[in-house]
Amino acid sequence: MQLKPINQQVVSVVGASSGIGRETALQFARRGAKVVVSARSESGLKSVVEEIRSFGGEATSIVADVQEFDQVNAIADKTIETFGRLDTWVHTPAVGLFATFDNTKPEEFKHVIDVDLVGQAYGAMAALPHLKREGRGALIHISSMEGRRSLPYQSAYAAAKHGVEGFVESMRIELQHDKWPISVTSIKPGVINTPFWNNGLTKLGVKPAGIPPYYDPRLVADAVIYAAEHPTRDFLVGDAAKAIDLLQRISPGLVDSLLLQFGFDLQRSSETKSENAPNNFYQPVPEHDRIDGDYKNQVIPSFFDALDKNPLLQWGAIAVTGALALLAVQTLNNKG
Repeated sequence: MQLKPINQQVVSVVGASSGIGRETALQFARRGAKVVVSARSESGLKSVVEEIRSFGGEATSIVADVQEFDQVNAIADKTIETFGRLDTWVHTPAVGLFATFDNTKPEEFKHVIDVDLVGQAYGAMAALPHLKREGRGALIHISSMEGRRSLPYQSAYAAAKHGVEGFVESMRIELQHDKWPISVTSIKPGVINTPFWNNGLTKLGVKPAGIPPYYDPRLVADAVIYAAEHPTRDFLVGDAAKAIDLLQRISPGLVDSLLLQFGFDLQRSSETKSENAPNNFYQPVPEHDRIDGDYKNQVIPSFFDALDKNPLLQWGAIAVTGALALLAVQTLNNKG
């Protein structure tokens, strides 16, 4: 499967008014892609299009709510109408609810599922006919480390992200069976410093926080750009996400113990916030139309993401690890 170079692509970025989606749209445009941006926030879309055009990029926008299939389908139609084709579809929108499960209303749980899961499925449904018509392309879904391991206070969000992993896996293998050269990627970020923590509906009495460390949203955008050119199944962004994923595979009980010890307090900031404070659960918050969140002082680098983008480095690391393990075994045998 061969994908087009970025500078030859038409890309639709859904959820581009802030955070990961905004930075992703900017990175595609800087590399020469023609970009269609969409979100609920008209002001956020206007500002990102203006920024793209300021450095000579090509972009257009459409306001859309991913809960409504007709509006998601309109994004795809706008892409074809404006640029004649679709090469890559990137789906990022998500809302957050921070509450214990027994303090979550049925309509709140359903709303998270409608946006964070059903919206992702609607995106794939809207994009696939156009990717098939083009004869190749990429579907890139922003999932989460919580698609592999759920956290307390986030039962609805975790359920949605587990659901994303389920339908993406099924869709991917169906496309492979029918020999469609369409890459399907699940990007699973760890804790990312975006306005997500400002925007979440909280019932904790305080502004929610991620379990540190935080990572820069530009790392996630880098992973998306990579997957748009290099067919990639999964991409865990952030060393902590990779570590949690590994621990979950080895011992879910151990991860339970760690979360019981640290997972509750670390998701509660010291900033008081009521349930009625501004949030984007049902409506966008224009002042949060930015890339970065409020936890920049806790952002750290991620060292192992580079391995996922460089197969030679990846196999080199595996070889070195294997050699060290073999050496350790031989040393123990000699001592014995």
